Amino acid sequence: MPPAKTSYVCLPCRASYKQPYHGDHDRPCPRCAKPMIHVGSAFAAPPRRDKAGWRVLSVLLHAGVRFHKSCCGGPGYRPRTLREVRERMAYAQTTGEPFSHALVRRELP
Repeated sequence: MPPAKTSYVCLPCRASYKQPYHGDHDRPCPRCAKPMIHVGSAFAAPPRRDKAGWRVLSVLLHAGVRFHKSCCGGPGYRPRTLREVRERMAYAQTTGEPFSHALVRRELP
């Protein structure tokens, strides 16, 4: 059986690569040789020309949100637009909830 593959992202290049997982997360980008970020196996990259989508992804990754599969299937809710990110950021500041938790809330109260 071939080894399981997981996704790695290079934010400066706006590129995503599925590579075999060998227990390490230190991978250089094939295009620019900068370190890539391990994002998980349930990741679907936005198109390279979708700057807003990559900006949202950058916010998620810098907040520590990843795209690992759960026992029930996918990674759960992740915001897709800058508006959703701003709403969750305002909610986190108002309530004191950690930003990474507010980002993955499906609905805001």
